[in-house]
Amino acid sequence: MLKELTDREQGENFPVALSMLPPRHRRALHAVYAFARTVDDTGDDTGDDTGDDTGDRAPGDRVARLQLLDERVSRTWAGEDVPDPVFARLRRTVTDRVPERYFHDLVQANLQDQHVHRYPTYEALLDYCRLSANPVGRIVLALFDQHTEPAVRLSDRVCTALQLLEHWQDVGEDRRAGRVYLPTEDMVGFGVPETDLDAATASPALARLMRFEVERASGVLADGTPLVRRLRGWSRLCVAGYVAGGQATVAALRRTQGEVLGRATAPSRAGTAARLMLLLAPRRGRRLP
Repeated sequence: MLKELTDREQGENFPVALSMLPPRHRRALHAVYAFARTVDDTGDDTGDDTGDDTGDRAPGDRVARLQLLDERVSRTWAGEDVPDPVFARLRRTVTDRVPERYFHDLVQANLQDQHVHRYPTYEALLDYCRLSANPVGRIVLALFDQHTEPAVRLSDRVCTALQLLEHWQDVGEDRRAGRVYLPTEDMVGFGVPETDLDAATASPALARLMRFEVERASGVLADGTPLVRRLRGWSRLCVAGYVAGGQATVAALRRTQGEVLGRATAPSRAGTAARLMLLLAPRRGRRLP
């Protein structure tokens, strides 16, 4: 299990726990990642049986398993020993430093995924990000004792942007799973029928829509980037890594020119590292494209 989680971490857009962080912080961040990954995998689990044309496990099975995870969160924060290594790690490294409610929010986001498969407006999608993404940033701030109201506001922008960018990378994959995160109002406005998402390559209309969505997410990320300058010590390094990963993802998506169905959109490690150094420099130098 640990090796699988490590492999999954390597595929994320941002460094989950930079190697130069102290062991205490790295252990806590890995524990949080293991929980979040477990919840997401439970919500996305397709099982071995094919109950319908998408191959999804019966939604009720996923709901029951997510509810069990939610119950285990409550038990863990109550000080009980839960027979699950994911929760054992949380109890050892996280529960005395982070509010319980953020972990319930992450479960609730996945429960929402079981019955909400379309978002009519951009605002509705942002509401989803408030459950699915923003709690992660708040958890990180709490781990570093930086959980202040101004920091939380900026962190929410960073995390929302990271979530949006991940959605724009995974348009085809999400469609195959029966979900469309592109706001319906935007698809209508750009003349993109849902069937365009089933193609091997993006239509001109879809490419235009994706360029718009990428630039909007980039703006949200830029709104939250001042968080790096506000933080000090290890928290600054950690959060800078997340922001750098988001910036590198924006660059990768821009290179596709909106062709998110037929081209790879993963950011390069070199690009993330270069942006991390710029974010941490005393004076900002030339901005990377």
